Amino acid sequence: MAEEVKCACGTANVGIFACSGGSNVGQIANQIAIELTKQEVGKMMCTVGIGGRINGLLKSAEGSERLIAIDGCPLNCTKETLELAGFTPDRHIVISELGIKKNKDLELKDEEVKEALQKTKEILQSE
Repeated sequence: MAEEVKCACGTANVGIFACSGGSNVGQIANQIAIELTKQEVGKMMCTVGIGGRINGLLKSAEGSERLIAIDGCPLNCTKETLELAGFTPDRHIVISELGIKKNKDLELKDEEVKEALQKTKEILQSE
Protein backbone atom coordinates (compact mmCIF):
# COMPACT_ATOMS: atom_id res chain seq x y z
CA MET A 1 0.00 0.00 0.00
CA ALA A 2 2.72 2.44 -1.02
CA GLU A 3 0.53 4.63 -3.21
CA GLU A 4 0.92 8.21 -2.13
CA VAL A 5 -2.22 10.16 -1.37
CA LYS A 6 -2.64 13.53 0.24
CA CYS A 7 -5.73 15.03 1.69
CA ALA A 8 -7.30 17.30 -0.89
CA CYS A 9 -7.22 20.07 1.69
CA GLY A 10 -3.48 20.35 1.07
CA THR A 11 -2.81 20.61 4.78
CA ALA A 12 -0.09 18.55 6.37
CA ASN A 13 -1.43 19.04 9.88
CA VAL A 14 -4.42 16.70 9.70
CA GLY A 15 -5.71 14.79 12.71
CA ILE A 16 -7.18 11.40 11.88
CA PHE A 17 -9.61 9.88 14.37
CA ALA A 18 -11.07 6.41 13.93
CA CYS A 19 -13.51 4.01 15.44
CA SER A 20 -11.96 0.83 16.75
CA GLY A 21 -15.25 -0.79 17.72
CA GLY A 22 -16.09 -4.45 18.14
CA SER A 23 -17.03 -5.16 14.54
CA ASN A 24 -15.34 -5.67 11.21
CA VAL A 25 -16.12 -2.14 10.04
CA GLY A 26 -14.81 -0.62 13.28
CA GLN A 27 -11.55 -2.49 12.90
CA ILE A 28 -11.36 -1.55 9.22
CA ALA A 29 -11.80 2.12 10.20
CA ASN A 30 -8.90 1.77 12.61
CA GLN A 31 -6.74 0.05 9.98
CA ILE A 32 -7.48 2.77 7.46
CA ALA A 33 -6.40 5.44 9.95
CA ILE A 34 -3.12 3.54 10.39
CA GLU A 35 -2.60 3.30 6.62
CA LEU A 36 -3.38 6.99 6.08
CA THR A 37 -0.87 7.86 8.81
CA LYS A 38 1.78 5.67 7.17
CA GLN A 39 1.08 7.44 3.87
CA GLU A 40 1.44 10.81 5.63
CA VAL A 41 -2.06 11.97 4.81
CA GLY A 42 -2.30 13.01 8.44
CA LYS A 43 -1.58 11.77 11.91
CA MET A 44 -3.70 9.20 13.70
CA MET A 45 -4.90 10.48 17.06
CA CYS A 46 -6.64 8.83 19.99
CA THR A 47 -10.42 9.01 19.82
CA VAL A 48 -10.82 7.44 23.26
CA GLY A 49 -8.49 10.07 24.72
CA ILE A 50 -10.75 12.77 23.32
CA GLY A 51 -13.73 11.06 24.95
CA GLY A 52 -11.79 10.86 28.21
CA ARG A 53 -10.93 14.58 27.95
CA ILE A 54 -7.21 13.91 28.25
CA ASN A 55 -5.67 17.38 28.18
CA GLY A 56 -2.65 16.67 25.97
CA LEU A 57 -4.78 14.84 23.42
CA LEU A 58 -7.35 17.64 23.36
CA LYS A 59 -4.54 20.13 22.71
CA SER A 60 -3.22 17.96 19.86
CA ALA A 61 -6.66 17.97 18.27
CA GLU A 62 -6.96 21.73 18.80
CA GLY A 63 -3.61 22.17 17.05
CA SER A 64 -4.74 20.31 13.96
CA GLU A 65 -5.69 22.38 10.96
CA ARG A 66 -8.19 19.76 9.80
CA LEU A 67 -9.86 16.75 11.40
CA ILE A 68 -10.92 13.54 9.70
CA ALA A 69 -13.34 11.21 11.50
CA ILE A 70 -13.59 7.62 10.28
CA ASP A 71 -16.50 5.65 11.70
CA GLY A 72 -17.27 2.01 11.10
CA CYS A 73 -21.06 2.26 11.11
CA PRO A 74 -23.91 4.78 11.31
CA LEU A 75 -23.68 4.97 15.10
CA ASN A 76 -20.98 7.59 14.33
CA CYS A 77 -19.21 7.17 17.67
CA THR A 78 -16.03 8.88 16.46
CA LYS A 79 -17.86 11.90 15.06
CA GLU A 80 -20.05 12.13 18.18
CA THR A 81 -17.03 11.89 20.48
CA LEU A 82 -15.29 14.71 18.66
CA GLU A 83 -18.40 16.87 18.66
CA LEU A 84 -19.02 16.31 22.38
CA ALA A 85 -15.50 17.61 22.98
CA GLY A 86 -16.21 20.71 20.88
CA PHE A 87 -14.61 19.64 17.59
CA THR A 88 -16.29 19.52 14.20
CA PRO A 89 -14.71 17.04 11.78
CA ASP A 90 -13.88 18.52 8.39
CA ARG A 91 -14.41 15.11 6.79
CA HIS A 92 -16.52 12.24 8.05
CA ILE A 93 -16.31 8.80 6.49
CA VAL A 94 -18.49 5.82 7.43
CA ILE A 95 -17.05 2.47 6.36
CA SER A 96 -20.41 0.68 6.21
CA GLU A 97 -21.51 3.26 3.63
CA LEU A 98 -18.66 2.18 1.36
CA GLY A 99 -20.28 -1.16 0.55
CA ILE A 100 -18.94 -3.24 3.43
CA LYS A 101 -21.57 -4.93 5.56
CA LYS A 102 -21.09 -4.76 9.32
CA ASN A 103 -20.59 -8.03 11.21
CA LYS A 104 -18.87 -9.23 14.36
CA ASP A 105 -15.98 -10.93 12.56
CA LEU A 106 -12.77 -9.30 13.82
CA GLU A 107 -10.59 -11.22 11.37
CA LEU A 108 -10.23 -8.56 8.69
CA LYS A 109 -10.35 -9.49 5.04
CA ASP A 110 -7.49 -7.89 3.10
CA GLU A 111 -9.71 -7.22 0.11
CA GLU A 112 -12.25 -5.33 2.25
CA VAL A 113 -9.51 -3.20 3.85
CA LYS A 114 -8.02 -2.41 0.43
CA GLU A 115 -11.45 -1.56 -0.99
CA ALA A 116 -12.34 0.71 1.93
CA LEU A 117 -8.92 2.37 1.88
CA GLN A 118 -9.19 3.08 -1.84
CA LYS A 119 -12.67 4.56 -1.47
CA THR A 120 -11.56 6.62 1.53
CA LYS A 121 -8.64 8.03 -0.44
CA GLU A 122 -10.97 8.89 -3.33
CA ILE A 123 -13.26 10.74 -0.92
CA LEU A 124 -10.35 12.64 0.62
CA GLN A 125 -9.02 13.62 -2.79
CA SER A 126 -12.42 14.69 -4.08
CA GLU A 127 -12.66 17.98 -2.20
